[in-house]
Amino acid sequence: MRDPKPRRSQAPSLAGKLRKHAAWLLLLWLALPVYLFLSAAPPAAAPPLRRSAFLRSKPRALAATRAGEAAPPPVRIYVYDLPPRFNRDWAAADARCARHLFAAEVAVHEALLGYAGRAARPEDADLFFVPVYVSCNFSTPNGFPSLSHARGLLADAVELVRRELPYWNRSAGADHVFVASHDFGACFHPMEDVAIADGIPEFLKRSILLQTFGVHGHHVCQDVEHVVIPPHVSPEVAHELPEPEKSRRDIFAFFRGKMELHPKNISGRFYSKKVRTELLQHYGRNSKFYLKRKRFDNYRSEMARSLFCLCPLGWAPWSPRLVESVLLGCIPVIIADNIRLPFPSILRWQDISLQVAEKDIASLEMVLDHVVATNLTVIQKNLWDPVKRKALVFNRPMEVGDATWQVLRELEVLLDRSRRRKYVGSWRK
Repeated sequence: MRDPKPRRSQAPSLAGKLRKHAAWLLLLWLALPVYLFLSAAPPAAAPPLRRSAFLRSKPRALAATRAGEAAPPPVRIYVYDLPPRFNRDWAAADARCARHLFAAEVAVHEALLGYAGRAARPEDADLFFVPVYVSCNFSTPNGFPSLSHARGLLADAVELVRRELPYWNRSAGADHVFVASHDFGACFHPMEDVAIADGIPEFLKRSILLQTFGVHGHHVCQDVEHVVIPPHVSPEVAHELPEPEKSRRDIFAFFRGKMELHPKNISGRFYSKKVRTELLQHYGRNSKFYLKRKRFDNYRSEMARSLFCLCPLGWAPWSPRLVESVLLGCIPVIIADNIRLPFPSILRWQDISLQVAEKDIASLEMVLDHVVATNLTVIQKNLWDPVKRKALVFNRPMEVGDATWQVLRELEVLLDRSRRRKYVGSWRK
């Protein structure tokens, strides 16, 4: 059989293919340089999100802090320029107004006035700060500020803001911020039973309070949107001991302050819930405990020499000793059940302090001895972190990471949380 005649291949040649697609190849050759140029150029900026964008993965201030950025929290706050009778006149009348333990109301006001992110126009604001100094009436015989005028002065300020400007009425004060740096916050009384009976003024119950008082669980005097802030201590204290790790600490446990032999005072109330009296009874003769009842202007030099600084409650759970102890590198021993402390996410109080239950005063020495034998150096290393110390100081002007900066950060978190609630509520309707 003869071989079959070979058939001509039906597949086109390479040259034919190139001729067929020449136009497409030419177009590709021309487009390639354009593509390479555009891909090398920076991408166009995405349009910025408006502040009314409710759903964010996390608050921007918190994200900035964790990323180590130095930018202040982005919350924009407008500071009302109230007549001087609400603030500046009080400060001018007595220098103690800007220095004493309740002076956060002055410090926050002055820091916000110099804050670069402050809203110049109220129309651009997220929040509104109402600067009223209610802790500067030093008319009492013992020299402590009188709070008898606080409610009336604040009511006058709110009425002025409500009458003259539209922003309070727009939210019924929900986006307005006040400082209540007193024993029991905006209940405005140093005795807890009276403070609870009086409660927070009705006109403040929808606003945001910056207050030193805070406890875990329900309490009438914190039944309002609030941020727990540290008590005011002069910024100069932070510079008294710039390197606390180098201080010679020859005092084991220190406390100087009011310790009554008979804790029931003239009002019939028990001061410090008897805690300070029990401290004196258990450890007044113990050489390891440096307990003093008399005032001493240079008491901070004693704190700087101490390993442990006792911070028992007084009338209220909080005390400026908390801040002073941290600034001077002395481990705070907090004896105040259920106390809530300022800025916990930054300070991590469980790493820099000890908390002893009020009922465990008799075991205090054993607790402190155990810490010395186990993790004293770890706590001290955490305590001496400059970031933690700075977070408790109200600088003027405000500095990144200081107490006012932390307040703005907390307000940003509150703002985000509030807006998420509103968004979810509107979505469910």
